[in-house]
Amino acid sequence: MAVALVRALRARGARVAGMKPVAAGIAPGAAANADVEALAQADGLALPLPDRNPYAFAAPIAPHLAARDEGVAIELAAIAAAWSRVARVADTIVVEGAGGVLVPLGTDFDMLDVARRLRLPVLLVVGVRLGCLNHALLSAQAIAGRGLPLAGWVANRIDRSMLRADDNVAELRARLPAPLWDDVAWGAEPALAKGASAVSGEAC
Repeated sequence: MAVALVRALRARGARVAGMKPVAAGIAPGAAANADVEALAQADGLALPLPDRNPYAFAAPIAPHLAARDEGVAIELAAIAAAWSRVARVADTIVVEGAGGVLVPLGTDFDMLDVARRLRLPVLLVVGVRLGCLNHALLSAQAIAGRGLPLAGWVANRIDRSMLRADDNVAELRARLPAPLWDDVAWGAEPALAKGASAVSGEAC
């Protein structure tokens, strides 16, 4: 979804950068995580890789475990410094998370702490499958609990065989305290047209 948002913003003339502060999982022989490479291709900016992706781990596991295995401590200050450097060349920065809003990054902080440190609104991507109601509503509660704005959410229909999928999306539209930016059919490319029109400022 971050790539789609970068493309939508760029199509509207924004000078936008895609950033993924923490990435775990790099294919053998690849220079970077696939998500990071996709963001770079989408924004077309020649950013230094350590600024676009300050923490990169080869193993496709939870980032704090990958960091521990490699003897690395993920630091919010380092992420914030990289973000500031990216902000010098971009008017808008789309920051992609990893694994979910409460994924640990260290012993006492998680992905939402990155958003709080950078003062970012959050776009919640909901994988529409069994259990999505609980996941989405708990995530929204966690976001609000940190004092972060929930800018919107995306329904990503990742299970084409899910029963009552439309009803689940309708329930989330009624219960989540933010607008639906896009409802992405299984196998379709997200457009995020509404979201791109709503984004302003230095980061999202």
